[in-house]
Amino acid sequence: MLTSLRYLAGTAGPSGFGSRATAEEATAGAGDLRHVTAIITGATSGIGAETARVLAKRGARLVLPARSLKAAEEARARLRAECPDADVVVLPLDLSSLASVRRFVASFLDLGLPLNLLVNNAGKYADRFALSEDGVEMTFATNYLGHFLLTRLLLEKMAETARASGFEGRIVNVSSTIHSWFAGDDAVGYLDRVTRRKIPYDPTRAYALSKLANVLHTRALAERLREMNANVTANCVHPGIVRTRLIRDRDGLVTNTVFFLASKLLKTIPQAAATTCYVAVHPAVAGVSGKYFADCNEASPSRLGASSEEAAKLWSFSENITAEKIQKMSVHVSAGGFRLQVQSSNADRGMALA
Repeated sequence: MLTSLRYLAGTAGPSGFGSRATAEEATAGAGDLRHVTAIITGATSGIGAETARVLAKRGARLVLPARSLKAAEEARARLRAECPDADVVVLPLDLSSLASVRRFVASFLDLGLPLNLLVNNAGKYADRFALSEDGVEMTFATNYLGHFLLTRLLLEKMAETARASGFEGRIVNVSSTIHSWFAGDDAVGYLDRVTRRKIPYDPTRAYALSKLANVLHTRALAERLREMNANVTANCVHPGIVRTRLIRDRDGLVTNTVFFLASKLLKTIPQAAATTCYVAVHPAVAGVSGKYFADCNEASPSRLGASSEEAAKLWSFSENITAEKIQKMSVHVSAGGFRLQVQSSNADRGMALA
């Protein structure tokens, strides 16, 4: 109850910010960001676009990956209209495709740019069951697995940039409080059952699973960065509840009515982008890693989201799905066990869970 009252009132937490802070306010202490090169996924609209705008306004160089290059070019034009000197690079990326992720990383590395900041922001809510070209449930593939591979392939570049520049690198995974809606103790097992159509597809639960995976990814990633002795941190954020294009396929009388009645609880997009921007660049977050943030302050994830065992299991599962040149690899991922078989070349990968 106290937390809810603080949220409604916008009361500042230990960071000095609360639920009503905007992205511009949350980055006021960050200073000049001309030394920062940032990749921001999902930056053509909504929270990602506001994150990009605020960082560009403070001088950061931006790399905008997008499935639609037209949308990305329009986003670049909007940024340059407000910030004429903005350095914005556009590259194609479809996060639901592992091959596309690899092509994007190769294209980015060919540019010879440094990489100080990676914001894994893009999200999808799939109303109907679908599989990606790699045989993975579409929401999980887009919101989590593509970001997992993207991050893994860019880790060495981020560590190298941090060593050469002396500036801490940061990875920000945009999750959601909805991650706590995933009930159960076996996230990977649930994905298996959904993929094999052993249980009905529930789009909200699938979305919650993908957001839980973002939280678990952050936990495991922070540990690996420490093992690498890299001057790079990883944290995840809950931006707050805001009406964005994420739910555009669910517009209707009921949805519109609910959002109208709940309007006092919703954040504006500048407010929703505040936590992402705060964790991405604020000096107060230096050295903090493996944490979950909401309203620009550290918060607690769900019990499952705080599980090191579940995080390790998901990491192993994800590494094996995204590995190249696998021929019929079997992986036991739970006490009951099921096999993950990947039969493919790099261009033609299929996932069979049995």
